[in-house]
Amino acid sequence: MTKQAIRPLDGITVVSLEHAVAAPFCTRQLADLGARVIKVERPGSGDFARGYDQRVQGQSSHFTWINRSKESLALDVKQPQAKQALLELLKSADVLVQNLAPGAAARMGLSYAALKAHNPKLIVCDISGYGADGPYRDKKAYDLLIQSEAGFL
Repeated sequence: MTKQAIRPLDGITVVSLEHAVAAPFCTRQLADLGARVIKVERPGSGDFARGYDQRVQGQSSHFTWINRSKESLALDVKQPQAKQALLELLKSADVLVQNLAPGAAARMGLSYAALKAHNPKLIVCDISGYGADGPYRDKKAYDLLIQSEAGFL
């Protein structure tokens, strides 16, 4: 009989509204450490990273690598029933990670201030390229853009 090692985040549930790289990589690390990660994707196309290539049995190699060990749930969180399903899921979650467009989560009522009434123990992690304050807070950001602006390219 083989005994599995206990990982540091066993028993932790993370719900993630994620796409591209920043949040998916963050939650991949959490999954590797034992967290149950539930990736919420838009119905139909899902995360646009699914279409980067078709190298892994018809799926994107990037998507497969960065989303390993995760569960996936398709919800159009702009629709009332789907948003309610997400809120029910968040009632029992430990962490919400999101990297939606700046301000999108707050506009949908998914800010920490709004969610703490449903689950006061919920940790909310908002990932953005430029942070919540400053002149660029409302701009979308991607790795190559940030590298270019920083003079790395």
